[in-house]
Amino acid sequence: MGKKQHNQKVELPTPGELRLLQILWRIREGAIEDIVLASGEDPPPNYKTVQAWLRIMERKGQVDHRQEGRAFVFRPLISRGDLHRLSIRHLMARYFTGSRSKLLVALLSDEHISREELSKLEGLVRNRRKELS
Repeated sequence: MGKKQHNQKVELPTPGELRLLQILWRIREGAIEDIVLASGEDPPPNYKTVQAWLRIMERKGQVDHRQEGRAFVFRPLISRGDLHRLSIRHLMARYFTGSRSKLLVALLSDEHISREELSKLEGLVRNRRKELS
């Protein structure tokens, strides 16, 4: 049990699942007890709740486990970068009819964007254009 199939569609994590992914990215892998302790929360999350979330996350293709003695050791199957790309694709599809330019126009229309951010974005677009040439 626990192997992600390559053609399985990974779902976006819920806020609770994202919290667990962030812990796993930080510690790389861990048993439920390790994850609970690494949360740094006071009070820590409930062991049984974390266990249930991890099982759901495994079905969603976000984590995998291996057995080590009596404990299951969990590791993330999705990287931060993969989650960023998946989130942007979801955002574009849901709110911007799949259009990158509509998303970018919305970002550039934000009155809180600084000159420094604009300059950085211009440079990124310029570099990307060169890569594609």
